[in-house]
Amino acid sequence: MESKIKHLEFIQNTITRMASNSFLLKGWTVTIIVGLFAFANTQDMDSTFIILSIFPTVIFWLLDGFFLHQEKLFIELYNHVRKQKEEVIDFTMDTSEHKGNVSSWIVVCFSKTLRLFYIPIIIVIVLAMLALPYLSQ
Repeated sequence: MESKIKHLEFIQNTITRMASNSFLLKGWTVTIIVGLFAFANTQDMDSTFIILSIFPTVIFWLLDGFFLHQEKLFIELYNHVRKQKEEVIDFTMDTSEHKGNVSSWIVVCFSKTLRLFYIPIIIVIVLAMLALPYLSQ
């Protein structure tokens, strides 16, 4: 039973790392967007910086979707190893055989948890771009 527990610990550590990466991406997204908005404010409301904030938001959204997709794959691997007998534990971290059990990466990018975080940010950016002509007067 010791090797099975150790293998499950390896997988759980990877799942935890993916969740941590996702959390850090969300923090970096907010930090960069706020920084770009602040910099736009110091440059007499230069719209270039507000428009630029769309790009890191989309890139971080896609990267966050990748980490969430990987996390789901490792959860599938964890469940597979959990059900295996002690004798067949081979310490594999290969998730390729579980891809059919998890939604595709792009579908995961539009999961509820990611939409609820990134779409409001994009809406704020678009509203700021639309309000910019009125604010600079």
